[in-house]
Amino acid sequence: MRRIIIAGLFVALSLYGHAQSGYEQQILAQRKEKASELAREKYGPLKAEQVAFLDYFPVNRAYKVNAKVEVLYDEPVFRMPTYDGTSNEYKRYAIITFPLNGKERKLNIYQSVALFQNPAYKKHLFLPFLDGTNGQESYSGGRYIDLSMDDIKGDLIEIDFNKAYNPYCAYSNGYRCPVPPVENTLDTKIMAGEKAFHKPKNERPVNVDAAQGFSDADKKIILSGDDNTLLRVLQTTDENDLKVLKATSSDAKYNDPLLETLSKRMFATVRDPNHPGVGIAAPQVGINKNLIWVQRFDKAGQPFEFYINPKILWRSKLQRKGAEGCLSIPDRKEDVLRSYAIRLQYVNTEGKVIEENIEGFTAVIFQHETDHLYGILFPDRLEEQAKAESASLNDKLEFSIQPKTLMP
Repeated sequence: MRRIIIAGLFVALSLYGHAQSGYEQQILAQRKEKASELAREKYGPLKAEQVAFLDYFPVNRAYKVNAKVEVLYDEPVFRMPTYDGTSNEYKRYAIITFPLNGKERKLNIYQSVALFQNPAYKKHLFLPFLDGTNGQESYSGGRYIDLSMDDIKGDLIEIDFNKAYNPYCAYSNGYRCPVPPVENTLDTKIMAGEKAFHKPKNERPVNVDAAQGFSDADKKIILSGDDNTLLRVLQTTDENDLKVLKATSSDAKYNDPLLETLSKRMFATVRDPNHPGVGIAAPQVGINKNLIWVQRFDKAGQPFEFYINPKILWRSKLQRKGAEGCLSIPDRKEDVLRSYAIRLQYVNTEGKVIEENIEGFTAVIFQHETDHLYGILFPDRLEEQAKAESASLNDKLEFSIQPKTLMP
């Protein structure tokens, strides 16, 4: 069935591209290739039968512009928020200026800190933008254009808005799509590139078999003691520790034979009477895997529970502010805004995907611990919140916890 759909889509796009100019045919060919890739992805954002609903503005050469480039140096790293409530590290790479729709325009080009570490993406540049079509003709969350350092010729770069595409978040929930910075808003309509996807959003399918096992370095840490031996908690004050704490973690195999040993050692560590906590994440003990322990204050007996590959699918707009500390950040406690309620997804030890709604202080702990899995520390949240606005409801919410327990 999937092959029939793909074949029919190719025929339709081929007919549409007949007798078009060479440039138009090139753009149409790229769109057809994207459609075929999405149709082939078993765990992608679209189902094969939905690919036919991808929609585009007509190819328009007026939206292919030459922009003047000002390459930036020594730019600070910052966290670009994503639509799932997390963020990724980026740096501004350049400022581009160009004429469009009767006015001089300006946008920032960014470089992903994580992708820069990968030789295959070392020259990749990222251009996210918002414009006057968002929420109407195009996706409300903005669109992206991929570029390369090699595209810069002297002090010029070609920007083709006909190649602007939607992030996966336009089609499905469960993806970490960057939110275009406010300064990358164009006060005009960009009637080029991909249009809005007008079908209901999908839920991202979970491929429980895609996870990778522990690395040799991970195994060395896990097997460095017995089940009751405490693990060393990494500290932000150590430069090498900080690199691990700021890295993005990957999914763990739910049936890995070393998982039980690691979970027991993490539990012993978070219950250390000298430094007790209410949660701990694997990166805090030197292992960049999506694994956490959380104390469930919302359950009878307030048990600690272990979670494999946890992801927050939804966060309430209602937020609460409360004091947070961290086992990895010595001598610091600050008030942080967190969503009052969340929807959590995780995998159990049988490989079954489970979802549940959580609220209150326990939801705060989950948010703090899952942040660790993306290299986000609570001071990063403070910087993010300092730039945002919120309206107080003047409701007083009180949470309590046993004395001398590090929060969360």
